[in-house]
Amino acid sequence: MPENTIQHSHIYSTYFAPRGRSRIFSLGIQITQLYLSPFDQIIGVIGEAGSGKSVLIKGMFPGLELTNDDDGVNVRPLPILDQDAETGFFSPHTYHMDIRFEMGFHQLSELADAIRLAVRRGKRVVIEHFDLIYPLLGANANLLIGVGEEIIITRPTIFGPEPQEVYQRAYDSLPYRLMAHTAEDLCECFLPAKELERCSHDDVHHGFILAFPDTAPELDLDKLEQQVSEVIAHDVPIDYVDESHIRIDNVLHECTGPRTHVRSTGKVQGFRLLKHFVYDPYTRRHLLVGCVGEDSENYLRQLNRL
Repeated sequence: MPENTIQHSHIYSTYFAPRGRSRIFSLGIQITQLYLSPFDQIIGVIGEAGSGKSVLIKGMFPGLELTNDDDGVNVRPLPILDQDAETGFFSPHTYHMDIRFEMGFHQLSELADAIRLAVRRGKRVVIEHFDLIYPLLGANANLLIGVGEEIIITRPTIFGPEPQEVYQRAYDSLPYRLMAHTAEDLCECFLPAKELERCSHDDVHHGFILAFPDTAPELDLDKLEQQVSEVIAHDVPIDYVDESHIRIDNVLHECTGPRTHVRSTGKVQGFRLLKHFVYDPYTRRHLLVGCVGEDSENYLRQLNRL
């Protein structure tokens, strides 16, 4: 690979894994611009179901036909396994493969052979659950991306990092993202309609931010925390409805990231709100900050000091 096409001395880059399709799409575009080389042939994507892998891939590769069923699509036969029928000028340059999904139809060795053949033919393969195929593939990804609470981007060398290391970081952190998004939506349920309409979303470690431009809402934050905590204590179900809605205890709620939730409110641990709005002078927004997890009080204290 030509030296000027790769990033030297790059170990890890990390970003908050945003909640909501449009924000993940935008981050995917940014990752492509900053990290993807036209010479990259194997793009490994690692993360659990509901982490947003497929949405990120769509942002990185607009128009790429995904072969899993994340959006109700099931492409058969798998294009990468039918490469001999797709030769010449009109053959695909980039293939997609979801290893966990395809394990229900094919042997791992068959999938590994197809990936190696595509690479020999100068093709690019975007592989979800890359950690599952790596032991048989005999080669690491040119670009490796882990999706959990954070999006981890690395360009491995022969010394690593190994896919399992990225998987473990993504797997361990994902529950915080699911809990934070659920707590964020529960807070929205108790906001006045006019405040809900003007608020935007942002990220903080092990938590969430609801941002309000110009003026802070007149909200009793102690009461809001209590209302959300009561719903959490009742452990009501959270169900996916469509790409714009979830159902919280049979109540329809608009949501831009409907797959990124815990299954029921009782799974949210350590929910706390900072009991005052934080003013951001750079964006002129008033921030409502919430945290989740066992160390939520410590995180809030640190944020309050800052």
